[in-house]
Amino acid sequence: MVFIVNMVSGQIKKPARRVIEDDLNSFGVQDSLQNKYQESTSVKNIKNLDAKIQDYLIISHERDTTYLDTSLTIHKDYKFNYLRKDNFGLISFSNLGQTYTSLTHNFENTSSMPKFGARARHFNYMETQDINYYRVPTPLTELFYRTAFEQGQLADSFFSVNTSPQFNFSIAYKGMRSIGNYQHSITSTGNFRFTSNYSSKNKRYQARGHFVTQDLFNEESGGLKDESVVNFETGEQEFLERPILDVNIENAENILRGKRFYLDQNYNIFNKAVEKNIPETSNDSTSKSRLSVRHLMSFEDKYYQYNQAAASTIIFGDAFKTRSLFDKATLENFYNELQLDFYNNVLGNIQINVNSTNYNYGYNKLIVLKGKTIVNRLKGDVFAVGGKYSKVYKGFRFNGELGANISGDFDGNYLKANAAFNLNDDFAASASINHSSKAPNYNALLYQSDYINYNWQNNFNNIETQQIGFKLKFKELANLTVDYSTINDYVYFKRDETTMQLSPFQNDKSITYLRVKLENEIKFGKFAINNTVMYQNVQDENNVLNVPEFNTRNTFYFSSHLFKKALFLQTGVTLNYFTKYYMDAYNPLLAEFYVQNDREFGDYPRLDFFLNAKIRQTRIYLKAEHFNSSFTGYNYYSAPTYPYRDFAIRFGVVWNFFL
Repeated sequence: MVFIVNMVSGQIKKPARRVIEDDLNSFGVQDSLQNKYQESTSVKNIKNLDAKIQDYLIISHERDTTYLDTSLTIHKDYKFNYLRKDNFGLISFSNLGQTYTSLTHNFENTSSMPKFGARARHFNYMETQDINYYRVPTPLTELFYRTAFEQGQLADSFFSVNTSPQFNFSIAYKGMRSIGNYQHSITSTGNFRFTSNYSSKNKRYQARGHFVTQDLFNEESGGLKDESVVNFETGEQEFLERPILDVNIENAENILRGKRFYLDQNYNIFNKAVEKNIPETSNDSTSKSRLSVRHLMSFEDKYYQYNQAAASTIIFGDAFKTRSLFDKATLENFYNELQLDFYNNVLGNIQINVNSTNYNYGYNKLIVLKGKTIVNRLKGDVFAVGGKYSKVYKGFRFNGELGANISGDFDGNYLKANAAFNLNDDFAASASINHSSKAPNYNALLYQSDYINYNWQNNFNNIETQQIGFKLKFKELANLTVDYSTINDYVYFKRDETTMQLSPFQNDKSITYLRVKLENEIKFGKFAINNTVMYQNVQDENNVLNVPEFNTRNTFYFSSHLFKKALFLQTGVTLNYFTKYYMDAYNPLLAEFYVQNDREFGDYPRLDFFLNAKIRQTRIYLKAEHFNSSFTGYNYYSAPTYPYRDFAIRFGVVWNFFL
């Protein structure tokens, strides 16, 4: 049997667009398809049926739909990393698969339930909103590969096929293992995803779902010892061999594991436009009405586990036992939601919903400490109601959603509203408001450990946040994003001034937080400068929310076709920089960052040289990371006692197949 495959040539003539009603979430995002070297594309399968690249659809959790992008742009370079998304505002630890320090925070929230905790382990944990669904005219495969540090590699393999016009499934696995350059820093992670997407022939019933399993493993070193910090900063030749630097812990590891089943079903009770075959251009006010009912169900089972062969009392304090320490927190979360959705081209889209959450978080033991019993479980049911509204009127788009818990042990509510206006293809503007009240994360409310001082049960107030935001998009000039947040009863981790052990605290003062982000690109011929600059200002009497005042990323690069357009090349240099500030420290026992106000970190440049190329459907990435590390000073840290990466040359490739 002979198969003939014609590959897609890759550059797209038109920018990807949202093809469903609610495209507001895409506002202000610079489209990576918009570049000078775009070409029309088509794919032919063995039946000689034409299939355009625009037919390979990617459907998000919010049902926003884009098509496959095989172009090579500077934004693709920003996303070619372990997370596979733009990581501006994050700084990675030394080894691939470790955590990230957040240089900025977004307090917008549309959830009324607490999160699991161990947030430092969740950067690569794929949540429900991170899973996409697909519709493809021919089988689609994508292979992603990138080298790691010392021994190991990162690979992400994806396959999707429509077995019929009504049914699609996809299967994918991202696996990574890396030894790293420092002692006791091995990482190993895996993310398996399976999705399916179905629509009946009459389009009245749609269903989609996914099954995801994830395991994220890290050896934990506790950072460099004090004497090794001094040796690292001197930059002496013998200490450039990083394995000889001593670390605080050599016998500990943690792991986050989870699996999730998700189902989303929708049934159209009536759809006038489809039933009467009325064109969308019709002015009949009753012709475009529809009523549908939707059911969402999610069951997630996850746990975070910390193991240590022998106690480190100098780091974590006294322990109940000296050997074989074992901490394990589990969460079972079962969510159901029922929606009623009505749309009319005059009234807009109105949705009401009721939902329930059955949660079971905790441990398999009771702790009695200082005469007080710390319970082992937080479990129960929370019932909530909510709604959404959207409407397009004379160029304006209005969106709003709200939700509130009406029964159960957790109070919570949120409100979000957004208005956007597109004057033309070159200018757009939007404004938003968000209010949220929710309980702190589970691990701040209840925690148990073999270390004595890491056992607590708290009854904190809800964290209250308010945010207003504005976005301006000038196509040929810049994108400007501004948001201003007020945070009350903020919960954070910090060392107790008496015991010097880490504990959760609730802030008794109001915090105000301003962020201004400017993005622009200046082109001159085949050269370009791409800039992203963020300014942040925090008013906080207790100094518990620390961020750098300025954070910037600037890339100067060259782009051109070569060899009669057989190869497309991009090469340049990227500068990353943030100003000094009291950077949060990392605790490996909790897998959480905590506030420290003893030493400032930052004020060091990170320069990366890259050479990227595209040949047909293959994108090749070659990068010299942090090539200035040896001549700009050894003061670069990802967190206190955790150095950032030294100079390294890394290679990677992304390859699409169309059958």
